[in-house]
Amino acid sequence: MTANCYITFPTTFFAIKAESLLKNQPFVFKMVPVPRRISSSCGTALRCGCEEITAVREYLMHNGLELEGLYRLEEIGLQVSSVEELQFNE
Repeated sequence: MTANCYITFPTTFFAIKAESLLKNQPFVFKMVPVPRRISSSCGTALRCGCEEITAVREYLMHNGLELEGLYRLEEIGLQVSSVEELQFNE
């Protein structure tokens, strides 16, 4: 079982801006479609390791990005076994 953390954004603009800001930083991340277990709406999310989620969140917010939500998903292959919404103040 693997755990990944996801950051969602209020608009695609913020997702694109996040990717641009993080491009030259040491964080390991990937822009992916928002997993259906998080939201049924279309959109782009940032996936990163859960050990880096706090640092990534703080970096993005420090640079003026609006974030919509933070999530931790337990995944087995392509199947999601659990979803946990994280608080912004963790």
